[in-house]
Amino acid sequence: MILFPAIDLYEGQAVRLYQGDYRQMTVYSPDPAALAKQFAETGATHIHLVDLEGARDGTTPNLELIRRIAAETGLFVEVGGGIRNMDIARAYLENGVSRVILGTAAVTDPDFLQNALDTWGERVAVGADLRDGQVAIRGWQQTSDEGAEAFFDRMQGLGVSTMICTDISRDGAMRGANLELYRKLAKRKGLQIVASGGVSSLDDIKALRQMNLYGAILGKAYYTGAVDLAEALEAAK
Repeated sequence: MILFPAIDLYEGQAVRLYQGDYRQMTVYSPDPAALAKQFAETGATHIHLVDLEGARDGTTPNLELIRRIAAETGLFVEVGGGIRNMDIARAYLENGVSRVILGTAAVTDPDFLQNALDTWGERVAVGADLRDGQVAIRGWQQTSDEGAEAFFDRMQGLGVSTMICTDISRDGAMRGANLELYRKLAKRKGLQIVASGGVSSLDDIKALRQMNLYGAILGKAYYTGAVDLAEALEAAK
């Protein structure tokens, strides 16, 4: 299983939100590029970046920073947050990003999603951010009418190969991953599932690995010191 240490970007800093609430923000590093280098030196091969300003506003204020992280670390970089048209997706993919994640756009703009899949294939992933069984959009500020099962069925039907699934209620709460949810998703054939939200212990990582999930994202647990990155990488193997 691939472990993706995460950096959430806001005004050029590495931050974390509590359950997507911009009013509950903690700054963990003023230098995300240096942080990403530490991840690589520790043995990480992949990194998960979220542009929180982009997620909220549909812009790319951290594009240059993300380009630097990709260039200076050599990591497989996946990026989400505000990727709502072909120009933004192309800007990331032409600046060292390995994979873009469509969230809001996958729900609200199926034509763009299909165009992106036709153009870049497996370099396009979809983020399924779930609140009470429904898909949330626009930086988790709104909840759509689409349920999780229907959304996953629709994405697979369109040819999506990778989905990052976040249980918003667990995100940043240090309550453990929603293992029941991921156990169910792991049964979907032909879909690479990345678990996100609530991964807060080595036991979580081991349990997700035993489900044969494709990947898991490590966020707040790393920043608070609850999980050591080197140990987490070993547990994911």
